[in-house]
Amino acid sequence: PSQVVPGADPSARQLCFAWGPAEVLVCETLFGRRGGSPSRGEGGPGRGRLPGALTGCVAGTGEGGPSSSRVFVVRSDQDIYIQTLRKLFNESHAIFIGLQRGEEELAGKSRKAQLVQVSKNYRSVIRACMEDMHQAAISARDPALHSQYSTQVSVLSAMELIWNLCEILFVEAAAAGPLLLRLLDWVRLHVCDVDTMIREVLSSENPSKHEQFWNVVNVFVLQGRMDDARHLLSKEASANPASANMYEILDDLMKKMPVPSLGNTQTLTEMELKWQHWHEECQRHLQGGTFASNSHLESICKILLGDDDAILEKKELMSTWYHFLVTRLLYSHPTVKPMELWLYAQACMDLFLGGEGSPEPLDTILMAAFEFEMHRVIKECSIALSNWWFVAHLTDLLDHCKLLQSHNLYFGSNMREFLLLEYASGLFSHHSLWQLGVDYFDHCPEYGRVYLELHIERIPLNTEQKALKVLRICEQRQMHEQVRSICKIMAMKALRNNRLGSALSWSIRAKDAAFATLISDRFLKDYCERGSFSDLDLIDNLGPSMLLSDRLTFLGKYREFHRLYGEKRFSEAAKLLLMLMTAHIAPCSFWMTLLTDALPLLEQEEVIFSAEQTYELMRCLEDLTAGKSDKQKFQDDNETTKVEMLRLALARNLARVIVKEGTLDGS
Repeated sequence: PSQVVPGADPSARQLCFAWGPAEVLVCETLFGRRGGSPSRGEGGPGRGRLPGALTGCVAGTGEGGPSSSRVFVVRSDQDIYIQTLRKLFNESHAIFIGLQRGEEELAGKSRKAQLVQVSKNYRSVIRACMEDMHQAAISARDPALHSQYSTQVSVLSAMELIWNLCEILFVEAAAAGPLLLRLLDWVRLHVCDVDTMIREVLSSENPSKHEQFWNVVNVFVLQGRMDDARHLLSKEASANPASANMYEILDDLMKKMPVPSLGNTQTLTEMELKWQHWHEECQRHLQGGTFASNSHLESICKILLGDDDAILEKKELMSTWYHFLVTRLLYSHPTVKPMELWLYAQACMDLFLGGEGSPEPLDTILMAAFEFEMHRVIKECSIALSNWWFVAHLTDLLDHCKLLQSHNLYFGSNMREFLLLEYASGLFSHHSLWQLGVDYFDHCPEYGRVYLELHIERIPLNTEQKALKVLRICEQRQMHEQVRSICKIMAMKALRNNRLGSALSWSIRAKDAAFATLISDRFLKDYCERGSFSDLDLIDNLGPSMLLSDRLTFLGKYREFHRLYGEKRFSEAAKLLLMLMTAHIAPCSFWMTLLTDALPLLEQEEVIFSAEQTYELMRCLEDLTAGKSDKQKFQDDNETTKVEMLRLALARNLARVIVKEGTLDGS
C-alpha cells in the first residue's frame, strides 16, 4: 500500500528523500514541477505518495511559499511507539532469549513439548497485550484514540488466531484425530462474537424461555460443546413433558457421538467404524420422522449428520468460514488428515462466502496455513501486518522446529535471520527499545554483528549513563572501534562543556593519545591561570593510564610534585621537579612555571638542591632564555623579574651548597 504524506504536494514541487535505518526523510525542493513523470530520487510513483508499507508520523505541517523548506519524517514501523505494545516487545524478548539458550537442552518428544510451550507463551503475551489494549480503548475519551486502540485489538486478535493455527499445524503437528480436537479448541477460543449472547441466556432466570435460547443451543452444537448443549436441552425437556421422548433420543445421540481421543486408546479405523454406526443411527431417526414435530430438534439432527444446508442456515452464528470448516469436519470428516485440510478449507470458504467479494488478507493467510505453505504464510503476514514482530518471532520458532532449513534468500541470509534483522533494526529507532534489539542481533550469526556495529553508532548519546550502557554492550562484544568512537564523542562533549575531568576520563578509556595530550594541555593552562588543579581525584589516581601520552605523564608527575611539596617531602619533590625538566617530559612552554615552583625550595632554610642539581637548574634557565631574542626577552616585565629572581636564588643556593659541602669535606 501507498502512504499519503500530509502537506506534501509533488504536483507543484519536486520531492526528494533519503532512506534511514527505520525511517525516510522527505523534503520539498526548490524545483517546480514541469510536467512528466517523477524522476529517480523524487517522492515515489504517486502524487504525494511513498512506495512500501510505510505508516507515518509527519514532522512539519506548516504552509509555506515557493522558498519554504519542510521536512517530513515517515516511519516504517510506527507500532513501536505505541505505549501499550511495550509489553508485547519486552515480554516476547525474554521468551525469544530463552528459546535460543534452550536449543540444545532437549531432544525428541521433550523438545517438541518445549517448542509447543514456547508457542503458547508467545500467544499468552499477545492475549495479555490485547486485553490491555481493549481496556485502553474502553477508557479512551478521544474518538481518534479509541479508534486506534480498537484497530490494534483487531490486529492482535488476528495475530493470535494465525499463530494458534500455525502452532497446531506446524509446531505441534497434530495427527489425524487429535487434529480435529485442536481445531475445535481453536474455534472456541477465537470466535467470540456469540459470547455475550451465551452469557445473557445462561444468566437469565429461565433460559429455556429466553428468545435467544435456541441460538445458544445451536452455537454449542456448532462448536462441538455437546455437554453444554445437552444441559440446556434438558431444561427445555423438563418444561415440555409431551416432547420428552424426542429430547431423550436427541440427548442419547449427542451423548454417544464418537470423538477422537488425544491418547492412543483407539485407532483411526476403530474411530471411523464407531462414527459410521452413529451416523447411520442419526440418519434413521431423521428419515423416520422422529423429530418432525419439532423443527429445532430436526435442524440439530441435520447438523449432526453434517448437512451443509442445515449448517449454513446458522451462518450468522458462525460468522467466519473457518468456523464453518471446523463444524463441517466435526460432523462429516472427524478423522481428517492434515494434508487433506486444504481441500475442505477451500470448499468451505467458497460455500460460506458464496462468491460475495474477494477473500480478505486474513482469509488468504489462513488458507496458506491450511495448505501447509509456511513461506506464503510469512510472506502474506509481512504484507498485511504493520510491524515485523509477528513474522520475526514466528519464523524463529518455525526455524527451531527445523521447518525452514531449506529456504535461503538469494542474498545469502536465511529467512529467519532476515526478518530478525528487520525487526531489530526497527527497535533501534526507539529511544529505549534499542536495548532489546541488541540481543536479536546477537542471535543472527551471519549479519547480526555487522548490523549491530552500524546501528549502535547511530544511538544518540544524550547522557553519560546512556553512553556507559552502550559502551558496556560494545566492550562485552569486543567491538573496539565502536568503543573508541563512543569515548571520543563523549570526551569531545565534555570538553565543549569545560568538564575537563570527564573529558580526560573518556579519552583515557578511548586510548586516544592525541586527545589526552590536548586535554592535559588544558589542565596545565587552567593551572597557570588559576594556580590550582581541578579534578584532583582523577589526576591523583591515573596509575598506569598516565603512560598513554607524554603530556599526560607530565600532568600526573607534576601533580605528584605538588603532593610531595604539600607533605613537606622537599628532597623528593626537588628530585622529581628536576627530572621533569632534564628528561624533557615537561613541555618547553611550561619550564618557566617549573623553575618558578623551584623558588620556594631554593629559599628553604635547609639546603634542598645539591651543587650538581643547582647547576642543572641554571642550565635549564639559560636554555630557556637563550632561545629568545632581546625583543621577546624584555617584552614581559613580569617574566624578566622572575628570571632575575631565579638567577639570584640559584646563585645564593649554590653558595650555600658549596659552603655546606666544603665543611662536610673538611670534617
